[in-house]
Amino acid sequence: MADTNPNPDSDRNTPENVKEKAREMRIRMIRMVQCAGSGHLAPAMCCADIVAALFFNVMNFNTENVNDDDRDRFVLSGGHKALALYTALSLKGFFPEEVLYTYCKFDSTLGGHPDASKVPGVEISTGSLGHGIPIGAGMALSGKLKNKNFRSYVLMGDGELLEGSNWEAAFFASHYKLDNLIVIIDRNGLCADGTVKEVMDVEPLREKWEAFGWTVKEVDGHNVEELLAVFNSIPSVKGKPTVVIANTIKGKGASFMENKYEWHNMVPSPEQFECAYRELQAIK
Repeated sequence: MADTNPNPDSDRNTPENVKEKAREMRIRMIRMVQCAGSGHLAPAMCCADIVAALFFNVMNFNTENVNDDDRDRFVLSGGHKALALYTALSLKGFFPEEVLYTYCKFDSTLGGHPDASKVPGVEISTGSLGHGIPIGAGMALSGKLKNKNFRSYVLMGDGELLEGSNWEAAFFASHYKLDNLIVIIDRNGLCADGTVKEVMDVEPLREKWEAFGWTVKEVDGHNVEELLAVFNSIPSVKGKPTVVIANTIKGKGASFMENKYEWHNMVPSPEQFECAYRELQAIK
């Protein structure tokens, strides 16, 4: 996105720096779950590269003025992936790193789902699936009506597309030509109960979104260069919202949990934690 809103965070990180941020986010997520003894680690590990690309290169916002009317909005529709959002916010300086390790503990501000009334930088409280696109579309329409240049980014999972409210909002966004709305689908093919295909097949995604009047882009959700190229070229079609289908691996970064739906909210053993640390620390 062009720097229409100059602020202290307008400097863009290089792709290599973004990759390093994603690696650090994953390491911190593991420590958080190890301290808490709970948490949806695998889904959050999956989307770390997407969140890092947005927070450290793409979005415009000011950590010194979290209510700036011109800030880009980020909606984590799948609120159970809060670990990814919390670690990004901490690395951006919204709160100290030590707060991360109070995650899911009594009286902590960092719950299992993000609470906008408690956590600086959280745009809206989320957790009940299917609300992200409706909220993001409302934000985008507000921006259009107020002649603002901000964008509304919504990150959701492919299993979440089973919720009908998403498709109502998709129709709404196309009708009102919300080209300032970007939906990213974290398409790992898995949900809490098995594969998305087995639970209720949502494919073919590209054709469905195109039929709703959206511009569709498909990328490797772990390839930072691809992610940045797509995000920084939006809108590719004026007057059309964009959906980015990001193909990902659930549990990315810890080999023992990759592509296994059983790890949706499982906590690793002490030996598995050590294995994950070693694998992430070995990444160059």
